[in-house]
Amino acid sequence: MRVWIAGALMAWAPVVVAAETGIEKTIETQIEAFQNEDAMAAFSFASPSIQKFFGAPDTFAEMVRQGYPMVWRPDEVRFLDRREIAGNLWQRVLIRDGQGVLHVLDYQMVRIDGAWRINSVQILGAPRAGA
Repeated sequence: MRVWIAGALMAWAPVVVAAETGIEKTIETQIEAFQNEDAMAAFSFASPSIQKFFGAPDTFAEMVRQGYPMVWRPDEVRFLDRREIAGNLWQRVLIRDGQGVLHVLDYQMVRIDGAWRINSVQILGAPRAGA
């Protein structure tokens, strides 16, 4: 079962940022592309710097499959808070994998030519109680 729930600039302190549906849609659509094994579509949601680093959609997809299996085949995706930290926009996402394990990930988002792109993803670990 897949569930999609959409949930000032200071030096290093996180600032909660208002809802921006384009960010959630970008992440959702990339995850759907992974589930459909559409490496080209998934690659298109990565920022130019990520695309340059991996060079090809298949290389990128293999990295995700090996390093981020919870993103490759999630059972549930929930959007948590969005923050701005040192000028960078981060979207926190809660993912339940196929074995029922919860993972918290942080997606760094950048706006390129008016569209949101994923610039990095950090695995933060298991959620805190109450997540």
